[in-house]
Amino acid sequence: MTEYGMELEYICRVYGVPAVIGRRVEVAGRPGVIAADHGAYIGVLFDDEPPNRIRPHHPTSDGLVYLGEMGRVRQMTRSQKRYRRFLEFGDRFDSFLDFCRWDAEPERSWNTQQ
Repeated sequence: MTEYGMELEYICRVYGVPAVIGRRVEVAGRPGVIAADHGAYIGVLFDDEPPNRIRPHHPTSDGLVYLGEMGRVRQMTRSQKRYRRFLEFGDRFDSFLDFCRWDAEPERSWNTQQ
């Protein structure tokens, strides 16, 4: 994910839209915020959904309105982050418990102190 407030360079250049991480948008009347760069798509986090559910939308799709104000990109909880890692790495393990042991090892980048 790109930094908050950073322009989505490719999307802005190719589609000529004001796509910025943190910009408020409406998609078919549903309010949300641009929360991720998905290549040629913007990742929208809707206000009524949990922060781990970022949905891709084409930057010029019908019903997408870029609003002038900036919003806050809600952060995922620790358990939501762990579940996302499980979706990414979980098929390597025989059980969820094996995954949790691997996930909790101190050498994992997400377990180091910052």
